[in-house]
Amino acid sequence: MMVETVLPAPSAGPTLARHLDVRACVESFDAALASTVRSTLAEVETELRRRVVAPGDPWLSEAAGHLLRAGGKRLRPLLVILAAQTSRPDPARVLRAAIAVELMHVATLHHDDVMDNATLRHGVPSANARWGNRLAVLVGDHLMAVACMTALEVDTHLVRRQGWTLTRLVRGQATEGLALRAGEDAVEQYLQVASDKSASLFALCGWAGAACGDADEAVAEALGQYGEALGVAFQISDDLLDIVADPAASGKTRGIDLQKGVRTLPILHALAAGDQHAERLDEILARGAVDDPALRQEALELLRTSPGLERSYEDLRKHAAIAENSLARVPEGPARDALLTVSDFVVRRTY
Repeated sequence: MMVETVLPAPSAGPTLARHLDVRACVESFDAALASTVRSTLAEVETELRRRVVAPGDPWLSEAAGHLLRAGGKRLRPLLVILAAQTSRPDPARVLRAAIAVELMHVATLHHDDVMDNATLRHGVPSANARWGNRLAVLVGDHLMAVACMTALEVDTHLVRRQGWTLTRLVRGQATEGLALRAGEDAVEQYLQVASDKSASLFALCGWAGAACGDADEAVAEALGQYGEALGVAFQISDDLLDIVADPAASGKTRGIDLQKGVRTLPILHALAAGDQHAERLDEILARGAVDDPALRQEALELLRTSPGLERSYEDLRKHAAIAENSLARVPEGPARDALLTVSDFVVRRTY
């Protein structure tokens, strides 16, 4: 039986990084495992760019590789690789599964950017800003199609899971834009959206990695549950970074969610506090997107001093603990230790 404990806040001492740098995380793994991860991630990078090429269509090939060339954390391929290493993996299947989930992720970025009217992604112009919404959607569709074909090279079970994950991704994106109905709780809706829109793909990573080896179904499901909880924790940590991150250290600009008018978990908790700070924050947010820099700075200060911030940290630590507890059914070894390190990393990046 899984016991849901809450991790204590990280104390003073060595931390891996204040932003999620996968390479720094890998260097903390067992030496042999780190070597395997590095070499596989290098193969993933090469294969990602090769597979999105559309023969006979240089424009589509250029556009499909645009965000891939800009880089990214590659956290999802990392999770596939680590989950696979908990058993006896087939390297070729692991590589294809890692590529399939990353292509799904990049495809959703194209669609998200169109819906959000985003202009930048990974520090470069978004596909929609460069080529327009219509073509950006088609690029996302192309990437999703390649992801499905790549998953089929692993097995039909992965394709089935991939389809189920895609329905959750769509549901999460759709729910995010809906107004609360009578009796619904804003925090509960947030967590459902985070689970569908972010965590579902993390869950697929854990399950897919296990499926590429000889792991039994119980272990595969445990790794999927690990990914699900980690995905929610990762989304919460991103929300917190938007408020507390040092831009020089994290590379992130603070207040982007406020600028977009997005009600993240720290914002929801701060509003629920019901104090005078919550009232002022509600006044600022009433207009939707906070475009005025002075008001945005005021809102950030209100959030940083609100009890809602600590409540968000508690939720972050809770979901990281659920992820760690899910690994109790996974065989001991360097890969499981590395997965524990990743969950700790997701928490520590916000401090």
